[in-house]
Amino acid sequence: MNRFCRIDSPIGRLLLTCDDHALTGLYMEPEQARTTGGWVQDASAAPLAAAARQLAEYFAGSRREFDLVLRLDGTVFQTRVWRELTKIPYGRTWSYGDLAKRIGKPGAPRAVGLANGRNPISIVVPCHRVIGADGSLTGYGGGLPRKRWLLAHEGRYLGELDLQISGRSTVNTAPPPSERLAATAVPP
Repeated sequence: MNRFCRIDSPIGRLLLTCDDHALTGLYMEPEQARTTGGWVQDASAAPLAAAARQLAEYFAGSRREFDLVLRLDGTVFQTRVWRELTKIPYGRTWSYGDLAKRIGKPGAPRAVGLANGRNPISIVVPCHRVIGADGSLTGYGGGLPRKRWLLAHEGRYLGELDLQISGRSTVNTAPPPSERLAATAVPP
């Protein structure tokens, strides 16, 4: 059964969606996810309750990684990009080119950008951490003010005064949190 709930956050209202086992969407309103025909509003559903709690911790600055079961529905390429997004360290940025290289497609930063833009679980799958090659804050489904806020928020909780955004991002090679994602993701 498909369920949804809405929660308030410092960046506005968020719409969370899930199936019986996994979080399937996190949308920034007024963007509307498809919640008609078979959708039930139920904030007590386990995936939604866990996501709401962890998001509250993230916004309070006490959580840097999410530990949620996710179902990422997309093409093989899209899901590959989305899984790689989870490897971007908290408070850091990669360029679209960095991301393209990481998935073995160095000539595909535009395709990576398109896949990034279709990410159904924003914040948790941190598409806001991807920037232009020149260090600019380019495109974000939730709007550039939200992207700027999320990056500044993460930088603030890293103990930095300003999050330094540069076109030459450093890629962290530490074991990624996405290894947990791969192990716990529910197949579509």
